Amino acid sequence: MARNLQSGERLRPVDLARGHGLSTQAVRNYEEAGILPAAARTPHGYRTYTPLHARALGAFLALVPGHGHPTATSIMRAVNRGAADEAFGLIDESHAQLLDDRRTLQAVERAVRDLAPATAPASDVVVSSHGSTSGMSGGGAGSRSGSGGAFIGPLAQELGIRPATLRKWERAGLVRPRRDPLTGYRVYGEADVRDARLAHQLRRGGYLLEQIAPLLDQVRAAGGLEPLEAALGDWRGRLSARGRAMLTGAAELEAYLRARGGDLDPPRVAPTHRPV
Repeated sequence: MARNLQSGERLRPVDLARGHGLSTQAVRNYEEAGILPAAARTPHGYRTYTPLHARALGAFLALVPGHGHPTATSIMRAVNRGAADEAFGLIDESHAQLLDDRRTLQAVERAVRDLAPATAPASDVVVSSHGSTSGMSGGGAGSRSGSGGAFIGPLAQELGIRPATLRKWERAGLVRPRRDPLTGYRVYGEADVRDARLAHQLRRGGYLLEQIAPLLDQVRAAGGLEPLEAALGDWRGRLSARGRAMLTGAAELEAYLRARGGDLDPPRVAPTHRPV
């Protein structure tokens, strides 16, 4: 099949370009990048393509929505040099990243549910700037604020981030701790801890600081977490679209692999028999 495709109909760069809404320069760039197999040349030096190149272009464009341009490029380069296993590994990594993103979304959704009711009252346990805890009946002025709350060190430790990150989030308007009048330390109340946890989860989900700040402003203005529901729904929709795009890309890549021919089919595994 590959032989027929490669030696059959001749296609010009404009033929490939028109079929996918691209410019002829884009087609040439894709060939130079290794996304398409090398084209044959006429005696006058003009490129000639075949239906195999059209299959390669279709596979690449189908891979981009699910895997992104850089990964789709690496997949096609690997296939075109005969390194199918490398291409499959790149695809596996994308699927693993999608699964991790789904788990992060689920964590954010759990955080929203868990943070809907207030967390443990700050007056019950106060965390010192050095990480120790004390009840309201003990501890010196340096170990707790006047009315309770978490200090920056213990909160950063709880979230698994550095205190410098919390200070950066404060500058970006994500958290707004007050200052302890006795020590001058930052004190994070219940709302501040909620905002820090949500910011942390949203950062893990790929949101930029400038995208998170308006969400938290809405949470504060609304007095609750309901405004996040729309953002979470959008996030969930984008993950679903990515997963479906990966299926489409896989189908197009499989068609291209079959058109190329060669030893690209997975090895057959002998069925295992249970002992009688």
